Amino acid sequence: MSELHFEKKNILVTGGAGFIGSHLCERLIREGNRVICIDNLSTGTVHNIDSLLPNSNFQFLRIDANELIDLDKFTELAPFKLPFQGIQEIYHLACPTTIKQFDQFKIQTLLSNSLGNYQALELARKYRARLLFASSAVVYGPRKKENPYLNEDDLDGGADHLSQRACYDEGKRFSETMCATYRQVHGLEIKVARIFRTYGPRMPLNDGQLIPDFALSAIDGQDIVVYGGKPFHTSLMYVTDCIDGLIRLMKAPNDQWLVNLGSDVDHDIADVAQMILDMCGATAQVRHEAPMTFLSELGLPRITRAKELGWLPLVRIEDGLKKTIDYVKANKIEYSTL
Repeated sequence: MSELHFEKKNILVTGGAGFIGSHLCERLIREGNRVICIDNLSTGTVHNIDSLLPNSNFQFLRIDANELIDLDKFTELAPFKLPFQGIQEIYHLACPTTIKQFDQFKIQTLLSNSLGNYQALELARKYRARLLFASSAVVYGPRKKENPYLNEDDLDGGADHLSQRACYDEGKRFSETMCATYRQVHGLEIKVARIFRTYGPRMPLNDGQLIPDFALSAIDGQDIVVYGGKPFHTSLMYVTDCIDGLIRLMKAPNDQWLVNLGSDVDHDIADVAQMILDMCGATAQVRHEAPMTFLSELGLPRITRAKELGWLPLVRIEDGLKKTIDYVKANKIEYSTL
């Protein structure tokens, strides 16, 4: 696909006020792009993008990405010169990711993994823009005890399409099918990043998201609750490593389009919880309780393809945990009222 070059790219980020999306918007602005952030704030928050709102190269639109997106009607986008320049890149991240409120957002999740994709893919077709879809490790299904490591081709069975969490798990598989079909039919440059468990500042508190809730409990001197069996193993990637991987994948040649992004280090989450207690100087305990529907023990990524992009997860778990704990300390009062 031939590509016109502009001094500043116009980049659209759906779900841009969410945890990963807000970090992505910051990085794209820092690199000198213009960014249009779309979010309906169902699980994201304007608090995540407060620092970007005064920037003339950033525009937030409170839009439901599942509905028709007609960017031409927004006068506030005049500086982006869309009739002349269009959109060069679309990062499609919009999808509810709440754990404790998973049931509340089931229909919206279903729509995000169908209608939302359609709206984003049609925008990519309209503007002939590159599109990167944020998929998930859940497409591989539950962790296999005999071999937890997963290549991009390891889709033998995958998710249960009738389960309580199928609107997300099977939804992500269908989303990938939509992306592949638009590549085949319309010749678009579409990338798919299978993102493994990611943590860092701006994750919602009190939502079962592991690391931030562990930090909140430790700071408050309370026991840390691990929801799930014992042991509970997981991959943990710090958010800035995730952002670096997404941007590298977007810039990669068209034949490098489907990539695992995650840490291939296996962590027992109880050990991580104890690390957080120790870092906070807390004397509380780690307790195990019944698992939650939307919190499961997933496999580990083989990252050979990601390494071909020049990518590795670089942030040590100790450093990432410290940054997350510091953020929770600074924001826990404000976040508890959101």
